[in-house]
Amino acid sequence: MDKPADGLTTNLAKAERYLARFRGSVVPHVIAGAHTTGSGETFDNLLPVDNSHLCRVAAGTADDIDRAARAAQAAFAAWRRVPGDIRQDILHAIADRIESRAEEIALVESMDTGQPIRYMAKAAIRGAENFRFYGDRAPSARDGLSLPSDAHMNYTTREPIGPVGVITPWNTPFMLSTWKIAPALAAGCTVVHKPAEWSPLSAVLLTEIMHEVLTEAGLPPGVVNLVHGIGETAGRALTEHPLIKAIGFVGDSATGRHIMRQGAETLKRVHFELGGKNPVVVFDDADLDRALDATVFMIYSLNGERCTSSSRCLVQRSIHDAFAARLAERVQKIVVGHPLDPRTEVGPLIHPRHVDKVLSFPDSARAEGATVACGGGRPEGLGGNFVQPTLYTGAAQTMRIAREEIFGPVLTVLPFDDEADALRLANDVDYGLTAYIWTRNVGRAHHFAQSLDAGMIWVNSENVRHLPTPFGGMKASGIGRDGGDYSFDFYMETKNICVALDTHKIPRMGV
Repeated sequence: MDKPADGLTTNLAKAERYLARFRGSVVPHVIAGAHTTGSGETFDNLLPVDNSHLCRVAAGTADDIDRAARAAQAAFAAWRRVPGDIRQDILHAIADRIESRAEEIALVESMDTGQPIRYMAKAAIRGAENFRFYGDRAPSARDGLSLPSDAHMNYTTREPIGPVGVITPWNTPFMLSTWKIAPALAAGCTVVHKPAEWSPLSAVLLTEIMHEVLTEAGLPPGVVNLVHGIGETAGRALTEHPLIKAIGFVGDSATGRHIMRQGAETLKRVHFELGGKNPVVVFDDADLDRALDATVFMIYSLNGERCTSSSRCLVQRSIHDAFAARLAERVQKIVVGHPLDPRTEVGPLIHPRHVDKVLSFPDSARAEGATVACGGGRPEGLGGNFVQPTLYTGAAQTMRIAREEIFGPVLTVLPFDDEADALRLANDVDYGLTAYIWTRNVGRAHHFAQSLDAGMIWVNSENVRHLPTPFGGMKASGIGRDGGDYSFDFYMETKNICVALDTHKIPRMGV
């Protein structure tokens, strides 16, 4: 991506070329390979940078979901029988096509979400990596275990669960869509994808790429289906549909609770990656320069709109004031600007409704006795959905800013006295997705990590993903794990086959 002084102008011109296809049109569903607007109902898609109208998007209904689910069911019989090595080739071909359209994906997603291009420039590469990773696992997806006993031979195998629903969020939609869809396809499942209504466009690009490759391979058009829509209508119809055997959802915890209730009637399997109020714990023996860099990056990058952000900074009291002062100095220097400007570090938030949520916290923080050390409002000279990177100090564990997920460029700093106090604060929230520990004491790092209520913990590091490792949270942060073969545990059924060796005594009755 361009990095000279005129990078914004260059990127805007390129983005406009890619967005031209959407302007003034209705973005359709893709069901069994056919583009359709369904009932004709639509909703607006706005550009976060200024809330100008970009296009209208087809609003999926229960009928649209039903047609997509039936298409996925019809294609399942053929797709599940495709050998693993052929699925591997197909997923690698999808990855190749994603990489060939990397610039388009990055620019469209940056404009559609408000995420700075410095982060979205790698969205396609990360998405391609997900397809390659799971493509390489497709040949062994069915593999199980040999479990012999004295008189019987037991062995397990796995088989795809069937058509699945994938509901993805608006913060980094392309990468998270690939993170869910790639393992589903590798397992042999067919897919109905409902993207977030606030960021629908990169899902269109991904569906196009997948459909092209699958069609060239001679596969039925219903292997992947795309239905746009509002959660209360299209989302609910998907979670309640009897042909959909499982729902993979990434989003907020409240919606996860709704989905669990909606899927109960059909005993639907669910996989949830939900919210977080993640602590970064900085002990006084830490490498404070590295801890500072990681803390700032993990809350202010991606506009703070990420589930794994370190939104609570717990700092040992002996270094609290100095560390908080260094945080404030860095936060005040963060560059807020147009998402396509290569210099921008924080862009506009996704939607006016989300801006209202994020900006509801400063008054609450002041009323409860905290200090708004930085930010807390809108930047001067910028409209749209821009908010200032915000830092709260003087906070207490009982305050909203210390307990509720804000999901924006907002950090709350709290002091702690010792390891026991830090553990109490870290665990005293409803969430348990990630945690970050900064200390040079190896024993403390292991002991403290094992005591944290979090599904993923990084020690002396920011969030660095290794694809074979499990990804998921505890408590209100989710159910299940993604990554490696953990994803196959969700998208596949494990079957045990027991064969007698003709040596055991069978009980007799009625002789």
